Amino acid sequence: MRLYTFPILAACVNTVLAGVKFTAPAAGSNAPSGTMTVKWEEDDTSPSIDELTTYTIQLMVGGNKEGTDALPIAVLTTKGTFATGNSFQGTVQSTLAGPTKNGYYIKMMAVAKEGGQMTYFSNRFNIPSMTGTTPAVYAAGAADVSGTSDVPETVDAVSNAAAGGAAAAPADAGAYTVAPGLQTGLTKYAPMQSVPPTKITVKNFSPIYPTSPYTIATTFLPPAKQVTTMTQSQTFSVSSMENTAAAQANPTDDMAKFLARWKD
Repeated sequence: MRLYTFPILAACVNTVLAGVKFTAPAAGSNAPSGTMTVKWEEDDTSPSIDELTTYTIQLMVGGNKEGTDALPIAVLTTKGTFATGNSFQGTVQSTLAGPTKNGYYIKMMAVAKEGGQMTYFSNRFNIPSMTGTTPAVYAAGAADVSGTSDVPETVDAVSNAAAGGAAAAPADAGAYTVAPGLQTGLTKYAPMQSVPPTKITVKNFSPIYPTSPYTIATTFLPPAKQVTTMTQSQTFSVSSMENTAAAQANPTDDMAKFLARWKD
């Protein structure tokens, strides 16, 4: 299943006060494919929305374990700004998945002014007009949840980043799925590095990831805003065993004479 990026169609300006709590699509409601409206309001948590700058929003399908039983099927926006208000409209293609009951929820990754990011999740809702097919593992993940409010917990990677020297909280897995050229904020996220195979069998080579967009500089550019890059942890593992073969005897022929030359 491919991951699509869609532009923001419109934005509505409203007053925002605190952390993100999604109000639309409502829990258990039927949202449309095509144009989808997402709204949020304050939830009295820290950091306040005034302390957040930009956001990326993804449409999720499945359970609560991204990469295992949940999948972002669409990136609705990578360039949202909290300064424009607390709602937006994006486009969802009906062929991306099937009408999985309570299988959909919104995921927002919000960048903080002081560094780090918050990841928020909406309640679950339906998109009955979806005409595609949801892979079995994600459909099963959605069927296993206990209700419309059974979604991943908010990920706070701002508090640790502000601690100054404290170990940072692990980044949300979805941060590594956003193309580098579309990422904003002080931290860049790189996908897991691949492990070289034991043999090269590929005859026709092609890039693993698409090239990032770029603009040729004609004047001096400002310093980069990003201060660090986080690479997704490697899950590859190896095992070893003892070599029980007996050690070979020291050489006794010409090699022994050669080695003896280097003795003090």
